[in-house]
Amino acid sequence: MSERHMKLGAFLMAGGHHIAAWRHPDAHAPAGSDIDHFIAVARIAERGKFDMIFIEDAAAIRERNPDLASQAARSTAFEPLSLLAAIAVNTSHVGLVATASTSYTEPYGLARSFAALDQLSGGRAGWNLVTSASELEAENFASSGLRPHSQRYERAEEFADAALALWDGVEDGTYFPAGGETFADHSKLHPVHWHGKHFAVDGILESQRSPQGRPIMVQAGASDVGKDLAARTADVVFAASQTKAEAQAYYADVKLRLGKYGRGQDDLKVMPGISPIVGATEEEAKAKYRALQEFIPDAVGVALLASYLSVQDLSAYPLDGPLPEMPQTNLIQSRQQLIVDLGKREGLSIRELARHFAGARGHWQVVGTPSQVADAMEERFLDGAADGFNVMAPLFPSGLEDFVTLVVPELQRRGVFRKEYEGRTLRRNLGVASPSKG
Repeated sequence: MSERHMKLGAFLMAGGHHIAAWRHPDAHAPAGSDIDHFIAVARIAERGKFDMIFIEDAAAIRERNPDLASQAARSTAFEPLSLLAAIAVNTSHVGLVATASTSYTEPYGLARSFAALDQLSGGRAGWNLVTSASELEAENFASSGLRPHSQRYERAEEFADAALALWDGVEDGTYFPAGGETFADHSKLHPVHWHGKHFAVDGILESQRSPQGRPIMVQAGASDVGKDLAARTADVVFAASQTKAEAQAYYADVKLRLGKYGRGQDDLKVMPGISPIVGATEEEAKAKYRALQEFIPDAVGVALLASYLSVQDLSAYPLDGPLPEMPQTNLIQSRQQLIVDLGKREGLSIRELARHFAGARGHWQVVGTPSQVADAMEERFLDGAADGFNVMAPLFPSGLEDFVTLVVPELQRRGVFRKEYEGRTLRRNLGVASPSKG
């Protein structure tokens, strides 16, 4: 029996992660605008003793072509922090992680919002730092257009430092000091005087210190600069790896970088994405997968693939031919390389690659029985490829319900996943060190 337990996140995405999930007979098509749906799914994750639920975000529509957007069910979504505030009062243990961009927000406003979510939830908040790589988002916020990759990360580095300084500007026991006649002990307040290249911040958050020290920091960088930022500031890093060897290489690389910043191996949890399709038998699981795949229109799958490859259109190339050479992108560089490598390794045509990619956007897909899914997860967990997984159910709520009902008990039986929460805060359940007390 392992003494080390894997960490699990539930990556929520309206009706499901499969691009055509909304068309499935078991789907709840208006999920993206139904708060009761999200509360119910969050409660499933909490029943399964998941460490966290995770909400991604893009402050723009997903597809420029409205005909394609109308077929992909990615046109409606709640702003993540507002959604998680509602979920906070309907759950008690599961962590609440929201995506927020360093490109289109300011450090004080973001730090304030996450501090509020952390207080509302009793210390369960987490911030997934992204730099935003969508031209559509840039058109909504930045008149100068999308910044180059290196500039986005330079801004993100400074943003993260400013936000951390704000959260650490209030010590434990600052307010209502014992036996005191003042509301606050001013010696425990540390105003932030930040004057950098991108931001200026002078002030203190109007919040008590977080019950978990400060909100958990989450990132998903796969470029060198992204991995360095994660190694320096993050508590959790999400990743996309197709093969075990890729996952092991990423894991080893990120963990090796921690020493440069005086951090230990357990200070950062690596949680690759996994899209599990579970059936009582292997054939049942495969039938579920085939049923979902049949709902993908070629136009939607190819358009999704093109968006991650940062090309406007792939229609000029034969769909049953190989992917052409791709120029380096200014957008999600690591995901582009993952797609190119997958196509070459598996000998996939554009059509086949698009259909494969549409299921989980390049993340690891596992189709099988509860035992087979648990085998696959346990192998990567024990062999230095992951500290846990961000579970991307293809269909909600049934896909997550299947995982919690069928796979979680199998992982618990093997001793690689908890049976009860260790504490009430996200930091405690993740097992990452508390920051200094300000």
